[in-house]
Amino acid sequence: MTLQEDKYRSHIYGEGEKNTKWRYGAPPNYDAVNKLFEEGRTKIWPVGSLEEKVQNLVKTWEMEMFNKLDFNDYKTVDPINYRFSLNGRKLVNLEEKRRVLGRGYNAFMQTAMPHKFRGFDPDQETIESAHLAFITTFKRGFALEILQVYSGPPVIVYKFRHWGFMEGPFKDNAPTGEIVEFFGMAVFELDENEKIIKVEFFFDRGELLGKLITNGGETSSSNCPFLKNTT
Repeated sequence: MTLQEDKYRSHIYGEGEKNTKWRYGAPPNYDAVNKLFEEGRTKIWPVGSLEEKVQNLVKTWEMEMFNKLDFNDYKTVDPINYRFSLNGRKLVNLEEKRRVLGRGYNAFMQTAMPHKFRGFDPDQETIESAHLAFITTFKRGFALEILQVYSGPPVIVYKFRHWGFMEGPFKDNAPTGEIVEFFGMAVFELDENEKIIKVEFFFDRGELLGKLITNGGETSSSNCPFLKNTT
């Protein structure tokens, strides 16, 4: 690995990124979360395996969605035909996703719960305040691993695990130092050029927030994200 390279993510460095517009003015550094990932993962996929390729694709896609400002700088997706959906909701394009759902954590924290019951309300958060809330809590990052791949391209279906340690406060909730994790499934559809054109995520946000909100706030509504569309 060269000085400017990430083990698990492409399209951060190199000639193809010399004009990329980065959210914070420079390419992101994943050294801390890569260390967390390597220390806490439950699967080590063989080099070149379908599982490793899917894991690296998802990590790269996530990196681009969080950190690249210009849709035209995305290398993993077709910005024109790309569509996104959370928990069976309406598919939205990149412009709608940014305008209606927001970016980063807000897009994944959408909920139909009444506002008074929301432990984390994406409607009241900006891109930056949502990002700050989670990076303050997960000081070493929020790691991702692929647990199983059920089908390969062009339609990739996989099970994932996200985890981190609550080493900082989350809103008004004191840090516990304990591991916080949640599980879910996703479907990625690729076109003939291996660009992502559709992403569907299925998970229960309460499984995550129930472990962060220690003062009696939001809890998990269902053990199966396919059965509930209220989170």
